[in-house]
Amino acid sequence: MNVAPLRKDEFAMDPQADPILPAAAPAAPRRAFAWPEALRLPTGRVAFDAAWPPVVGVVGFLLLWALLAPMVKTSLGALPGPGDVWNAFGGLMDEYAVARAEAGAAEALGQVYTGPPTFVDQIFTSLKTVAMGFVLASLIAVPLGLVAGMSKRFNAAINPLVQIMRPVSPLAWLPIVTMVVSASITSDDPTLAKSFVISAIVVMLCSLWPTLINTAIGTASIDKDLINVGRVLRLGWFARLTRLVLPSALPYIFTGMRLSLGTGWMVLIAAEMLAQNPGLGKFVWDEFQNGNEKSLSRIMVAVVVIGLIGFLLDRVMMALQAFVSRNRTF
Repeated sequence: MNVAPLRKDEFAMDPQADPILPAAAPAAPRRAFAWPEALRLPTGRVAFDAAWPPVVGVVGFLLLWALLAPMVKTSLGALPGPGDVWNAFGGLMDEYAVARAEAGAAEALGQVYTGPPTFVDQIFTSLKTVAMGFVLASLIAVPLGLVAGMSKRFNAAINPLVQIMRPVSPLAWLPIVTMVVSASITSDDPTLAKSFVISAIVVMLCSLWPTLINTAIGTASIDKDLINVGRVLRLGWFARLTRLVLPSALPYIFTGMRLSLGTGWMVLIAAEMLAQNPGLGKFVWDEFQNGNEKSLSRIMVAVVVIGLIGFLLDRVMMALQAFVSRNRTF
């Protein structure tokens, strides 16, 4: 066997290279940009499978409504069908556009527009009221629920009160709250209108219980191993609350807040109707008292809008829960 001689120049090396380390691997090809999972669009088949059941349900309901509505007779005529309700909605939007134009003209002349609130104005009034009541209820219910879940004695102390106050109807709270607020706010030009404060407090009193109960249950059901870890690490009360309790109880807290927001929205409409406070409830009651040929259609518009707003509020809370759960940093 012939052996070819090896020459030194065939192994010429870079003096700065490390003779012990192997040659560097070739650079990996650059990966293509990938959208986050939450932003990826579903495939056509997946989108179709998810969309057709609700579409069929809604279309079937509208067809059934259109067929049965003419058969239902009232003192104001037949029950409005989907087409009548849509026309009434268009009329309400036209009234809002006219009112905005008149308000703009009055402001241009340096005057104050004093026209009656439109349907859209009533929607925003109700949304602001339920938002205030919901925020107040959450600020009270979440801390109390956390403490009740972490302390058995505190839970035992407030549990009888919660069980007694929770079933009380919002209509029973309304006269009490009205008298208290009327006696407390005596200014002729208060920062917040009395009607707004009354409705917000009634919403708060009736919507804080689901959040309080769910928060307490979620806090009390935390894995005991996490509590033991906190004791081993000698975490303080606040650190244990923010690092262990809150992340674990977050799904329960948001479930309670979703229930509270739905309860508050239903309570608000009833309170506005009974107390004649501005909002969608008052709009429904005023149309009922008017009793003209358009009133029934306009009431149906309000009913549909109330349902849609309740649905959207629940979707907003679900999106907020998903965002906080994915990005929480306590």
